[in-house]
Amino acid sequence: MRPAFSVVFLTTLIGLGQGLFLALFTAEVYSAFHLLPPQNGHLLYGVGGLFALMFLTLGLLASFFHLGRPERAWRTAARWKTSWLSREVIVLPLSMLAVFVYGVVHYFDLNAPLLTLTPTFTLDLGMLIGAIGTLLCFALFVCTGMIYACLKFLREWHSPLTVINFILLGSASGFTAATLFSVFAAHDLVSFYAWWAIILTAAALAARSASLIRNRRLQPKSNLQTAIGVRHGNIAQKGQGFMGGAFNTREFFHGKTPQLLRWVKWGFLLLTFPLPILLLWLGLVTGVGLLLFFAVVFQYTGLIAERWFFFAQANHPQNIYYQSIA
Repeated sequence: MRPAFSVVFLTTLIGLGQGLFLALFTAEVYSAFHLLPPQNGHLLYGVGGLFALMFLTLGLLASFFHLGRPERAWRTAARWKTSWLSREVIVLPLSMLAVFVYGVVHYFDLNAPLLTLTPTFTLDLGMLIGAIGTLLCFALFVCTGMIYACLKFLREWHSPLTVINFILLGSASGFTAATLFSVFAAHDLVSFYAWWAIILTAAALAARSASLIRNRRLQPKSNLQTAIGVRHGNIAQKGQGFMGGAFNTREFFHGKTPQLLRWVKWGFLLLTFPLPILLLWLGLVTGVGLLLFFAVVFQYTGLIAERWFFFAQANHPQNIYYQSIA
C-alpha cells in the first residue's frame, strides 16, 4: 500500500498521547496505594495531561490532511455499528475530553474525594476520570488497530499482532516521553518511568519482531496466472496498457525499491527499540537528562519509519495484476 504521511502522523501522535496519559495515571494509582510518594498533581498530572492532550490534538489535526472533503468528516461516525473507523472517530474525541478533564481537575486542584473504599485508599474525582480515560485510551488503541487488522485481503495486517503492536508501541513511546517529563515535573519518578519504558519497549520489540517474521513467511494465495485467468506457465507483463497511471497503480503500491524497504526496516528496528533502551539506561546511570531527550526523539523518529513500513509492507492483491507498473 502507499503510505499516507497524514495517517502515519495520526497514528503515531495519538499513540504517544495515549501512552503519556497512561503513564500519568499509572503513577497516580501507584501513589494512591502508597507504592510511590505523593506527587505534585498540579504539575505532573495537570501539565502532563495538557501535553497528552496536545499530542492527541496534533494527531487529530493530521487526520484531516487525508480527507478529500474535510467538511464532511462528521459523517465518518455514522457507521459505528459495523465500521472500526467510525468507532475510532467517536472514541478519539471522548478520549481527548477525558484527558482534558483529568488535566483540569488536577491543575486547578478540584480533586474532591468521592468514596472511601479502605482506611488507606480513597477514590477521588481525578482517579475516577483517570480510570474512564484509561478505558477510552485502550478502546482507542483497539479501534485504531482493528481498522487494519479487520482487512482479511491484506494478510500482513490481518493478525492480532497488529492491535498488540499499536498498544505496545504507543505505550512505550508514552512512557519514554513521561520519563523525560518527570525530570522537570517529578524527579523521583524518573527511575519508575524509565524502567517501565524499557520493559514496554522490549515487549514492543518482541511483538513487532513476531509480526515481521510472520509476514516474511506468508505465501501468496494467487499468482499472475490466477489473477488474469490464464493457465500458461510462462506469463510476463511487458507494458502498462491502458490502465497505466490509474488510481489502482498510484494508491495500492508504494512504488519504492526492495532495497529502500530493507533500509527502512532495519532503521526503525534500531531507532525504535535498542537505541532508546540504551539511552534510557544510560540516562538512569549517569543522571544526564539530555540522554532521555534523545531517547524520545530517536524513538519517535523510529515510530514514523515503523508506521511507514507497516503501510508499505501490506501487499494489495491487485498488485499481482499490475506488477510491472507497481
